[in-house]
Formats: sequence, C-alpha cells, structure tokens
Amino acid sequence: MREFWKRIAFGSRVVIAAAAIIFVPMAAVAAEPVTVFAAASLKESADKIAADWKAETGNDVRLSFAGSSALARQIEEGAPADLFISADLKWMDHLDKAGMIKSDSRVDLLGNRIVLVAPKESTQTTTITQGFPLAALLGDGHLAMANVDAVPAGTYGKAALEKLGVWDAVKDKVAQAENVRAALLLVSRGEAPLGIVYETDAKVDPTVRILDRFPEDSHQAIVYPASLTADSTNAAAPAFLAYLQGAKAHAVFTEAGFTVLAKTN
Repeated sequence: MREFWKRIAFGSRVVIAAAAIIFVPMAAVAAEPVTVFAAASLKESADKIAADWKAETGNDVRLSFAGSSALARQIEEGAPADLFISADLKWMDHLDKAGMIKSDSRVDLLGNRIVLVAPKESTQTTTITQGFPLAALLGDGHLAMANVDAVPAGTYGKAALEKLGVWDAVKDKVAQAENVRAALLLVSRGEAPLGIVYETDAKVDPTVRILDRFPEDSHQAIVYPASLTADSTNAAAPAFLAYLQGAKAHAVFTEAGFTVLAKTN
C-alpha cells in the first residue's frame, strides 16, 4: 500500500513538472505545495490560514480533511502527507510510536470543547450535569456522534457520557458518523434531534444551536497536536508549521473558537 501511494505521488509530480516546463518559464515555477492532513473540525480555519499563507509566500497548501483516525491510517499506508494535525493526542502518539512523524517538530497546537447541539428550530433545553435526562430528550430519535471507538470527537463524547452516568441509557440510540462534520450534518438536516460535536463546529453552522457545553472534567483535555511526517522532504513544510504557530494564524484559530496552546512565534 505504501508503494501504491508513492507511485501515485511520483506520477503526480511528473505530470505537474511536465506541465510547468511546457506552459511557464522554469524560474516562475512555485515551490511544491505543502500537503496537510488535518482533522475535519479544522476546515474553515485551515482553509483561511492556507489562503493567507499563499498570499504572503506564493506557496500553495493542499489540504485533506477527515477523521483523525482515518488520516493517521492513510499516513501509515504511505499517503504523501507533509504535515498531520490530529484532533487528539492518541493518533499522533500512534504515528510517533510507529516512527511516522518527525518527533522534534511536534507541537500541541490547539484546544477545543465538546457541546450538545440541536437543530436551530428545536425548543429543547438542558443543563449537562451528572445523570442529566439525555435519553428522555432524545425520545425516539438518535444521538449523532462521530465514531465512538476511533474518531476523537466520538471518543471524547463517549467518555463524557460514561463519566456523567448516561451512556448506558443512550448507547443503543447513537447514530455514528465517519467524522465530526458528518455528525453535525445529521443534526443540521434534522435527521437527529441531538448531537455531540466540537464547539467550533457548532459555531460555523447556523442551522444548529448549542444546548450546553460538556464539563471539562468529564473527559480528557481536547488537544490538537501538529507534526511534520517522517517521509516529508518538502522544504516549505517546516515554514508552514511555524506559520500555524504565528500571530496571524492564532487570530484565525481564536476567532473560530479554538484555544491556542502553542506559543506565538
């Protein structure tokens, strides 16, 4: 599988290089795009930061968004990523132990919160406390969550529900999605009356509203680590990782609702 990804990446580079030779002078050819595999919850922020980076440097960033578990497995299989941003420590640790990242480049970049959301038109209210009546709030409906065994938003959510003593009452009502944005979509479309997503996800979707935040002590701290991959040879990748830790990127992350953990460069 790793050889497959390498052949795909090599073929793409050959095509791009050939096109550059034919259509533009060699001096005008931009640096190779930085390929970033990022947790789905980072989409709007990462898109904005990548656009800012291109405006300032002329260099492109190629972004791929999915659940952190799926992205980590793709990197393991040889997918050509330069930078990985996970929504939890677990999947970054997994790649670190496998020798798939450059450990000395690793940084804890951001923090987040998980919240309970409902469609905007819903009139339900609740306060998330020990034993709160989640099953009653769901009625015959389902609770939308990212995969509770693999995707960070799902694992944080399940841990919180277990800590609060309500998991057993709702575990058979959970509609699991491949990532947190897919879970959000189930709620925004009205296909699920409630869902557990990141607070930053709820902020970008005007068709949902937040009922309450989960207590921070009900689950492990939500940390987004970032690191260069071990196979990356892209000279621009370290600079983009540094840019993510700069003041301009921090302003974008803060506006989106993330907590900035990395020190400003």
